[in-house]
Amino acid sequence: MQRICVIGGSRYFGKLLVERARAAGHQVTVINRGSNRPPAGVEHLAVDRDDEAALIAALGSSTFDVIVDQVCYTPVQAAITARAFAGRTRRYVMTSTIEVYDPGTAALPAVPVGTPVPEENVDPRAWRVATDLPWHEEAYLQAHYAEGKRQAEAVFTRDRSFAFASVRSAHVLGGGAQEFTGRLAHYAEHISRGEEIAVHAKTLPTVFIHYEELADLLLWAAIATDFTGPVNACSDGLLDVRDLAATVAAQTGREPVFRTVAAGGTTSPFSFDRHYAMSNARAKELGFTFSRIADWLPGAVAETVSASATPAA
Repeated sequence: MQRICVIGGSRYFGKLLVERARAAGHQVTVINRGSNRPPAGVEHLAVDRDDEAALIAALGSSTFDVIVDQVCYTPVQAAITARAFAGRTRRYVMTSTIEVYDPGTAALPAVPVGTPVPEENVDPRAWRVATDLPWHEEAYLQAHYAEGKRQAEAVFTRDRSFAFASVRSAHVLGGGAQEFTGRLAHYAEHISRGEEIAVHAKTLPTVFIHYEELADLLLWAAIATDFTGPVNACSDGLLDVRDLAATVAAQTGREPVFRTVAAGGTTSPFSFDRHYAMSNARAKELGFTFSRIADWLPGAVAETVSASATPAA
């Protein structure tokens, strides 16, 4: 039995992670602001993770084998929790994102189109950290989401209080109404209604992961392995926006209607004109086995179509 603390863990794959860790017999503690209580048998610490004094007080004398941080978005948050958990855990796993590789958000080494992007393309050991930026402002944070994640990884990597690993997640799908971003529902609704889908003139593929697979990988990263540094998490296979729309069309019986957007224009989710599809080779070498996106996507689409069913026009 491991003592696992999950920061966040109140929805989607974080909630599933908590449920599966508890079902596997681990002692689980959830830290969030109290708006969502965890399942029975899970300890709950209701506290704002951004309030360092309150977080330390809530923790009391608690110690854990591993922390899984689902909701760290800035270097300021990372610095607070690194100090709060110093001496309380041997391992810290942070959920990060494919967006750290987006070449439109930072000066990154060029990767040829068609070559999967490896973890070393963003090295947190060398990444510059600036905690004096307005990370507390919601608009700034949203506009600098990828950079906030990169800098958060850098803070934890340089802290020597515990072993640190980051899981850079691909775009997450599945779960029907649980998929709170609404990105897959966007396609289900637009195609069902015959509404236009805005795409780039030349769309590039990206990578995805099912929310259940991501929950499994996070639990694996927490307790089944001792790797440090970043690891990419994506199912096998590539998919572009037209492929995704075709899968939705097969479920709805309606053909997608595409509208090409000029360079710099706003497109529908998952239409990309920049290449940053990740490689999952490192995770495989460490022992994790991925599914193929082609095996689970039709079921994920069917769930979403059912959840967001709209009468055809």
